[in-house]
Amino acid sequence: MHAYYSRRAQEYEAIYHRNDPLRQSELGSIRQRLREIFKNKRVLEIACGTGYWTEAIADIVKQITATDFSLEVLEIAKSKSSLQALQNRVIFQQADAYELDTVNGTFDAGLANFWFSHIPKAKISHFLKEFHKKVGRGAVVFMCDNVYVPGVGGELIQKQDSSDTYKLRTLSDGSTHEVLKNYFTRDELKAILGPCSTELDIHIGQCYWWTHYRAG
Repeated sequence: MHAYYSRRAQEYEAIYHRNDPLRQSELGSIRQRLREIFKNKRVLEIACGTGYWTEAIADIVKQITATDFSLEVLEIAKSKSSLQALQNRVIFQQADAYELDTVNGTFDAGLANFWFSHIPKAKISHFLKEFHKKVGRGAVVFMCDNVYVPGVGGELIQKQDSSDTYKLRTLSDGSTHEVLKNYFTRDELKAILGPCSTELDIHIGQCYWWTHYRAG
């Protein structure tokens, strides 16, 4: 999957600019909520990609450390003039989302947008444990991801003896990639996040879900 996202780097943000009023409305709601809860926070961002969500909150946070495993997407994020202008607040660091001990800094907030669906279900508990340990008990956490919409985002693949699902994605260069992509209901998210959080709030839209809570 790392190879796919590195090759997709130059077209990464196209998904946020689809001519779809409903999607744009829900993305606007996500952005607004982020700016409300992360004001003056020290944020650790997981899987920042090309910095789309980093850019959305960089001007209102105390500091944000934006991490990704892909150097290609980090270079694009670093090149954004809006983020360069806020370099006293924005730190980019290559990091493995499952091994956060290498990330520098102290935090009181965590952000992981459009990452949760790419975690193998067998590794969700490990990721949340490491993420919450890094941001600290009581830190505010925000995550969002896709709701399953048939026919959108490529063919959904279910494999025998696997609880994970996958999507077939075609890039602009014509290459086709099988990418892990899991979808969750409200009840599933509550069952996963409830035991390790407080003040859990889950919103299920028609295109996206988003949640915020305090790390337990």
